[in-house]
Amino acid sequence: MTASYRYDVEILHLLVSPAHAYFGRAREGAADVPTTDADQVELVTGKGIVGDRFFGKAAHMDAAVTVFAVEALEAIAAELGAERFDPLLTRRNVVLRGAHLAPLLGGEFALESRGELVRFRAGRPAHPCAWMDQMLAPGAHKAMRGRGGVRCQPLSDGTLHRGPAVLISPVPLDPGSAGVPTLLRPSRLP
Repeated sequence: MTASYRYDVEILHLLVSPAHAYFGRAREGAADVPTTDADQVELVTGKGIVGDRFFGKAAHMDAAVTVFAVEALEAIAAELGAERFDPLLTRRNVVLRGAHLAPLLGGEFALESRGELVRFRAGRPAHPCAWMDQMLAPGAHKAMRGRGGVRCQPLSDGTLHRGPAVLISPVPLDPGSAGVPTLLRPSRLP
């Protein structure tokens, strides 16, 4: 990755859960699974977050970590007339403030926290599931389309820490657009 743009961001949440909460029929309700909002998480190249439900799963190797901008959730809450939503209910692994993610699709980027650098490939959009209408509010599923974050593959081992961080991008980003819905099509970044 040829990194030339650096953006100050904040890692607000690091969600780790060993099981899926939103699989199955919605009328049965979400599964009661252990979920941790960790202070730090360990990432392994090509496998994901140690201890998470997608770690080392062949079907998710290219999308084991979901990165999400909290501004998107704040915009959705405002549109739906809600005060705020708990970001952990979205089940996204890495919740950032100040991150414009859509331009990263199809390319590589890095997050640096406490001097540690973890590289990622942003493979595809993280589409919301219908559970968002039940877990957040009616209409949340539709409102979250185009701003559900990005599914990523870790390209290096390392640790992410909650708190101040730097997003390193090969393309210019507009942090003010973090909550704006976009047509998420993978770009062909260097």
